[in-house]
Amino acid sequence: MNIRDSKAEALFKKINTVFLCIVAVLCVLPLVHVLALSFSSSRAAGAGIVTLWPKEFTLEAYNYAIGRSQFWRSMGISLSRILVGLPVNMVLTVLTAYPLYMYSRSFKARNFYAWFFFITILFNGGLVPTYMVVSMTGIRDTLWALILPTAVPVFNIILLLNFFRRLPKEISESAYMDGASHLRILFQIFIPLSKPALATLILFVFVFHWNSWFDGLIYMNSSENYPLQTYLQNIVVARDFEMYSSATAEELKALAEVSDRTTKAAQIFIAAFPILIIYPYLQKHFVKGIVVGSIKG
Repeated sequence: MNIRDSKAEALFKKINTVFLCIVAVLCVLPLVHVLALSFSSSRAAGAGIVTLWPKEFTLEAYNYAIGRSQFWRSMGISLSRILVGLPVNMVLTVLTAYPLYMYSRSFKARNFYAWFFFITILFNGGLVPTYMVVSMTGIRDTLWALILPTAVPVFNIILLLNFFRRLPKEISESAYMDGASHLRILFQIFIPLSKPALATLILFVFVFHWNSWFDGLIYMNSSENYPLQTYLQNIVVARDFEMYSSATAEELKALAEVSDRTTKAAQIFIAAFPILIIYPYLQKHFVKGIVVGSIKG
């Protein structure tokens, strides 16, 4: 039976719709402005005449950003980091959340392990001890330095654990009574039922690895081993001398034809493009996964 909204509820929905549309426009307009800025000339950007449409359309900012071989090397390092780091994070997340869920009633030490993981969200050893651990384990200046220090994402474990708790217990209990092993229960029951939560966590991990730049800056001795975000941070923000000391005459000429504003705008869209491509495919799972996983059942 359809229940009609009262006049007050109908008015609230209309006002809420208008308000959300205004908020959406306010969020999109700055992105449109930055995109227009990235396609504008350095003169137009410096004069401040670029609004929502490019002025004196040019691709110089993008040509400069992607014209160096170091850009593609850094792109390859970032892709390698995702291809290795994403499976490592997801496997460790699942293999940690599942035992904490299954033994929540019979495992006497579960509270110790739960607090052992949770305390790492509130406190950490600090930058210097972390750097010393990475350095003394011999993984500094390698791809593993970007992956192993964050291999166990505790926040993701908590989200997935809470999602598991929302699943009907009768399913796992009946499967266990029928002789199914824990691995079979995990891979044939829990993982298929947890697609919304897993899709959300995959998005979290992908964004984290793609956007991280500080760890590449402190763990890599050579700029040749920088991931993409660290490389872009150096050439656009820091203007690192080492990065430009080996620049050719053509590269220096290209640098003179662009400005900080246009290259920064180009950097934003180069860095955000993979996220913009992947997000629509995971968006349908995002809201359900994050809401259900954040509720303690």
